Amino acid sequence: MYKNILVINLMHIGDLMLVTPVLRTLRANYPDAKISLLADKKLADLVYFNKHIDECVLLDKKGKDNNIKNFIKFVFKVREKHYDLVINLHRNERASALAAFSGARRIVGYSKPGFSLLFHKVMQNPSVAHHVGRGPFSLFPPYRYVPGWKHQVHAHLDVLRETLGIGKTDDGGLEMWPPEAAEKSAAKLWQESFAPGQRVIAFNIGASWATKRWPGSSFAACADQFIERGYAIAFFGGSMDLGMVRECISRMEYRPAPSKESLVKVFTGKVTLGELAAMLKRCSLFLTTDSGPMHVGVAMNIPIVTMFGASPVPGFYPYDAKDVLIKSPEPCHPCGIHECPRQGEENMACMKRIPVETVMKYAWELLEEYGGKPAGELPAHDGQYECRVVEL
Repeated sequence: MYKNILVINLMHIGDLMLVTPVLRTLRANYPDAKISLLADKKLADLVYFNKHIDECVLLDKKGKDNNIKNFIKFVFKVREKHYDLVINLHRNERASALAAFSGARRIVGYSKPGFSLLFHKVMQNPSVAHHVGRGPFSLFPPYRYVPGWKHQVHAHLDVLRETLGIGKTDDGGLEMWPPEAAEKSAAKLWQESFAPGQRVIAFNIGASWATKRWPGSSFAACADQFIERGYAIAFFGGSMDLGMVRECISRMEYRPAPSKESLVKVFTGKVTLGELAAMLKRCSLFLTTDSGPMHVGVAMNIPIVTMFGASPVPGFYPYDAKDVLIKSPEPCHPCGIHECPRQGEENMACMKRIPVETVMKYAWELLEEYGGKPAGELPAHDGQYECRVVEL
């Protein structure tokens, strides 16, 4: 029986949210263990108050720990905690090294070659893309792109089943508890921005890859239709998305007035991850790309309509049955490429060919089904996590 467990995931917002069912399942199976999560310091709001863990161990990936000397010091800090089980849930060099050199009695999960020699059990991750060599010289390019075929949550839970023999999984969906300070600041910001009882649609138009982005003009057309029916629009996303948000607003027929009563509010780059979560609970619907905020929205129980381009649907669909994912049947989908190589009208066709009319059809359906209520007033997750996939 393990008494001191460390789970490692050093990747981005969505990747970290997709680990939360593992934390819940570990707590169900090891109720008396100390369970720790090693994550990127800048994402602490997502997991610091997770009810299923005892401690967050935070690595400053882009700050003081982003050099070999301090990274080695961090490894020794991990070793001093004397974990008897380490589970690595992302196959990159930094996470693999931390797991491999943790000194734990048992080390399992995903790993890069080399570091895997120090693992007791290594698993493949069937949710992510693989590049398989062609022909007799398969160790060398060119490679064949094979997209993921299993959702990331299911792949993570398979790690627990196959490396630890866990038979009882406790999948409560994606979970997040925003910090109390974030809840208070979000409530204040909301009160300052919207009239009492105002129904609000959340927009996230950015994404880490260009090939995950639906055109700004399409988002603008959707925003106009929501405003015509009395909804307000709240733009979210990181500071890197601000230019896209401004361009989107410039394409809207509705022009937001500078007064407090404006129906378009831009929170892009202005709120923390905790505040984002707390504000999404107050929204009625989330229109979003495949992105980290999408997975935060899932944890906040908000109905979602999302458009998928380069992303493999089986691996990263929004993990909630109330949500709708729309994709167009391009022969190159999913490509996993950050910049579309197709030229002219075919460039970004997978996203351009998702019509506004289709997106709004499902947006109106979800608003009607759930009464346009704020997400925080909707019933909790019901155990059904496979979203509806609409292929045009």
